[in-house]
Amino acid sequence: VQLVESGGGLVQTGESLTLSCTAPEFAFDGNAMIWVRQAPGKQREAVAGIGSDGSSHVATSMKGGVTISSDNAKNTAYLQIHNVKPEDTAVYYCAGDKEMRGFSWYLGAWTYWGQGTQVTVSS
Repeated sequence: VQLVESGGGLVQTGESLTLSCTAPEFAFDGNAMIWVRQAPGKQREAVAGIGSDGSSHVATSMKGGVTISSDNAKNTAYLQIHNVKPEDTAVYYCAGDKEMRGFSWYLGAWTYWGQGTQVTVSS
């Protein structure tokens, strides 16, 4: 199962950015997915996700700063980052799992990972 992130790049502080996660072999309808980011020199941190029941989950530290959604017909999930800041600079990954019921913030629980897309925010 391949997940492919896109939409990253160089953005200015204060702009909004939408990342996409496309997975032709992974149906977001009925399966869980998560967005994770890794800033330079830091550990991966969960950002937001969608549970197998369609529920949306946003990390407490990210609430108000991101919106997560999916288009099941396109097998694509989206992460919109609002009002980006330099501290949002990171590689953003999406991950999915076909066995998970509900949702998990534990990164070790996720089976399928994309290669990531780099987001760089200039001040």
